[in-house]
Amino acid sequence: MPDGNPRSYPSTGSAVLLPLKNLQGQAIQAEVLVCGGAPKGSFTSAQMGQFLGALKTCGRIKITDPSPQWVMETMPLARVMGDMVLLPNRAVLIINGGSAGWEYGRNPVLNPVVYRPDMAIGSRFEVQNPSTIPRMYHSSAVLLRDGRVLVGGSNPHSAYKFEGVLFPTELRLEAFLPSYLDPGSTSLRPKIISPASHAKIGYGQQITIQFMVTGTINRNLVTVTMVAPSFNTHSFSMNQRLLVLGSGNVKIVGKSTYKIGVVTPGSGKLAPSGYYLLFVVHQQIPSDGIWIHIQ
Repeated sequence: MPDGNPRSYPSTGSAVLLPLKNLQGQAIQAEVLVCGGAPKGSFTSAQMGQFLGALKTCGRIKITDPSPQWVMETMPLARVMGDMVLLPNRAVLIINGGSAGWEYGRNPVLNPVVYRPDMAIGSRFEVQNPSTIPRMYHSSAVLLRDGRVLVGGSNPHSAYKFEGVLFPTELRLEAFLPSYLDPGSTSLRPKIISPASHAKIGYGQQITIQFMVTGTINRNLVTVTMVAPSFNTHSFSMNQRLLVLGSGNVKIVGKSTYKIGVVTPGSGKLAPSGYYLLFVVHQQIPSDGIWIHIQ
């Protein structure tokens, strides 16, 4: 990256493949976001009792471009060993943060940050309410079917240590609720009627999704996304990806009931076979996800 600072262990940043737009008539672009890390020499300095501040920079790069270039941005908060989670509404949650190495955790980052990749540079980051639990080395975060994010872990020690240390081993779990789960948004939240959960679908298949919205709907602000369930270790979520399958073109079925037609990804290059969570998103507010099996 242009600033020359390391982003890999032990100066661990986090990285994510930004949402892939699988829309008819549009070429698919793959873009990667890398955030945080620590300056050169941080680990060696920590071994001598000197703790350097984490990095505040992020870099984005379109890896499908013939000559890809980094675009740099600045986070509101510096972070090392953070976790990135793709949310159903295409935003990225950046959460947790501490040392990448035993016994060196200092100044945990308690405030998550939401990154909205489709906004203009300078308006993409939004700081969220803080947790009271430090989440440092060996923390984890994963998206749940109802849109919450399950957060757990933190053990910056070579063994479990519950006392006599600055940051004890942490066994509590907590759920982070993104702003789209605010009670005031209930009437705008879609509910998927069909297909049924665990439906099997094929590649390049036209499918119709029927859903309900009890409040006033804006049919131009409806999208369908599918999210691969990931597994997390050391600030990286393996297999994580989100695909946008369709947007707009919503038709009325009945009272508060609508349908939208979308096309599934064309091959396993975009969506490896397996289970995904399918969401209908209305005005950035996602439904509960349903499991689908693509093969």
